[in-house]
Formats: sequence, C-alpha cells, structure tokens
Amino acid sequence: MTFDVGVAMTWILFLALFPMAFFWLRRAHKVLIKKDYSEVALKGGESPANPAKFALPVGLLNLATGACAVWIIVGVALWIATGIEIGPFKKYATWSALAGSTIWIKIFADYIIKIQAHPFKFGRKNKSREQ
Repeated sequence: MTFDVGVAMTWILFLALFPMAFFWLRRAHKVLIKKDYSEVALKGGESPANPAKFALPVGLLNLATGACAVWIIVGVALWIATGIEIGPFKKYATWSALAGSTIWIKIFADYIIKIQAHPFKFGRKNKSREQ
C-alpha cells in the first residue's frame, strides 16, 4: 500500500466520521432527552418562533445520522481487524458511499427543516413592527 492522495482521502473521511458521530449523537441527546432546544433549526444564530415544534424531527435526524456513522465506524474497523462483516464494508467504494450519503442527507435535511422553521416572508416589511 503506497501513500498517495487516495489513501489520504480515505483516512480523512474515516477519521472525520468520529467527531461527526459524536456531535450528532450529542445534539440528539440534548434535543430528545434534555429538551434543550437552543440548537434546533437555527438560521443566522436565531431560533424559530416555536423551536419545540421542530425538535422531534431534528432530534431523530441527528440520532439516525449519528447511529449510521457509528455503524460505519464499527463495521469498517471490525472488518479490517477480524474479517467479521456487520454490513457492506468489504470495499472502500461501499462504505465511503454510505458515509458520504449520510453526510449529504444530514446537510440537506437540516436545510429543509431550517427553511420550514423560518419561512420566507413576501411583500413589504412594516418598519413600525420591526422597531
């Protein structure tokens, strides 16, 4: 195995799954268990008018993506160390596709939830209400 750009990118992707899984599972714990809605559907650092309404989808999204990242980490490590398969992790193309799809699904789903929580307002802004 020679060290080249492909090997470096493989390691970067695999090692990046560790902090992502940690933050996603921690956020799911904060939202679902502790009922802390301070990080739910933020737009420009501001929470929506009713963050509790969007807490369950955000919490479940973080739980699902965090669990998928942990499954990929454990599956790849277990297959490399022992040859035991707990998923489709024999080939790099398979587990990297799962990891990449998980990351992109999380990004798009967070964006969709944020857009639903902070809808666009059309028309003129009333300056007397903003002040």
